[in-house]
Amino acid sequence: MEIATFAAGCFWGVEATFQNVKGVQQTRVGYTGGTAPNPSYEMVCTGRTGHAEAIEVTYDENVVGYETLLNIFWQNHNPTTLNRQGPDRGTQYRSAIFYHTEAQKQIASLSKQQLGQSGAWPNPIVTEITPASEFYAAEDYHQRYLEKRGMVSCHV
Repeated sequence: MEIATFAAGCFWGVEATFQNVKGVQQTRVGYTGGTAPNPSYEMVCTGRTGHAEAIEVTYDENVVGYETLLNIFWQNHNPTTLNRQGPDRGTQYRSAIFYHTEAQKQIASLSKQQLGQSGAWPNPIVTEITPASEFYAAEDYHQRYLEKRGMVSCHV
């Protein structure tokens, strides 16, 4: 199993998107990319910890490739808005790819470059490509949040 970590705004919708992908074995929402150890949702919401709301995706690379996961990531948020997705604003809602291997870094960088050159977005892509750091799982009530409320059906 491999791990991919993405930040694309509020983690609830991002998690729901990846839950339905064949080959994704598990999703976990949480916080990464910041400086405070063991941050809580309330701490991250202040914007002072440096963490992003993120999704950790555990996947079987024999079923779904990292490139496919990147395509899903790009298609499901606006990578041109700095520290903002929809009504959510702040560094915790930034667009970011947290790579776990040098291969992921290279694939993500090439993917970002190709998307930027494609003309799909009128503004420059501001998505960070950053080494993965400690991932802190969000509180239990955030895990599979939309599914728990009957807003998403999950077919993992």
